[in-house]
Amino acid sequence: MEQNRLQQYARLIAKTGGRVQPGQEVIIMAELDQPRFIEMLVEECYACGAKRVRVEWTHQPLTRSHIAHCDVETLSTVEEWEKAKLAHQVETLPVRIYILSEDPDGLNGIDQEKMSRAGAARSKILKPYRDQMENKYQWCIAAVPGEDWAKKLFPEKSSADAIEALWEAILSVSRVTDDPIAAWDAHNRDLTDRCNALNAMGLAQLRYHAGNGTDLTVGLMPEGMFLGGGETSLQGIYYNPNIPSEEVFTTPKRGEAEGIVYSSRPLSYRGELIEDFSVRFEKGKAVEVHARKGEALLKELIGMDEGAAYLGECALVPYDSPIRQSELLFYNTLFDENAACHLALGMGFTNCVRGFEEKTLEECRALGVNDSIIHEDFMIGTADLSIDGVTADGQVIPLFRNGNWAF
Repeated sequence: MEQNRLQQYARLIAKTGGRVQPGQEVIIMAELDQPRFIEMLVEECYACGAKRVRVEWTHQPLTRSHIAHCDVETLSTVEEWEKAKLAHQVETLPVRIYILSEDPDGLNGIDQEKMSRAGAARSKILKPYRDQMENKYQWCIAAVPGEDWAKKLFPEKSSADAIEALWEAILSVSRVTDDPIAAWDAHNRDLTDRCNALNAMGLAQLRYHAGNGTDLTVGLMPEGMFLGGGETSLQGIYYNPNIPSEEVFTTPKRGEAEGIVYSSRPLSYRGELIEDFSVRFEKGKAVEVHARKGEALLKELIGMDEGAAYLGECALVPYDSPIRQSELLFYNTLFDENAACHLALGMGFTNCVRGFEEKTLEECRALGVNDSIIHEDFMIGTADLSIDGVTADGQVIPLFRNGNWAF
């Protein structure tokens, strides 16, 4: 891949994604797949004025090894130095940049029950630190090619050619053009206009219908609002949490979801794929799930804690989005969620509450924002999906027809 284009991508992540500020610390979490690109990204963060950039490397095969050889108690342990590190982050609020590249099938066959128990135990200890940082710092998720991921998308190509093809796909849907930052400025304005229109409607419900059997009604909070593209932290810094992003989204009201919804794309969860699945809701809770592949894992997901079976997000993405038009199934939620309308199980977003800046976390949750240790998106958008918005006085407003915006 042309080095100048990769440099533009690194600059986009640092300046538009994380919006690194002079004097801020930065933490980059990355797999070992593209170290040269991570070097570029570190340099771009310093060019923005970062005080210090720390890279935390991960490696999926090591995760497999740890899960295989450590007992649950060891996997669950949060060391004192880990708590001290998080306490430092609560105080300093570093920018967090996540660079994805892992193999979608890389954890196939592991003991998922052991991983769930350990993850739930660790999260009980770590979550209070994360709650203290909620909405206060910038973060950005982006991706680079890993060899195994690239070969899954392009199995007919050599490893080198597959990586090159995946680079091209990532850069194309991430709007890495002649001037990526200008392209994202324009894209953010378009998403903001869409959100403003939705927020002016006074919606109380979303009703989903599709030919695959989806028939779902989701309640919205009177205080809720739609967001999309860039967000503003409580420190007043505008940043883009996802590159790419095509969605406008809101947090629904906990306890108000009725009906059934069918997936339209596989869900990659903890290194395994869940495919061709359905979720049925009663009084807001997922009470029945089925899947052609990965049903046991899906049941693990909704059982992670009490909030895992409730919705935390409703996201609207047109079926003709650039990612869908690429005709690629990325097997990666960052991309596939931006190819289709999606929902998320688990934690809701407090910044989708009007005036959240003046409210406590507990006050936002009392209004209906779901709480959980997970937040897992799954795709439901189809070529025939219809979505109606229903106002508090019963007016029905077409939002989506045939998978795309109706207004």
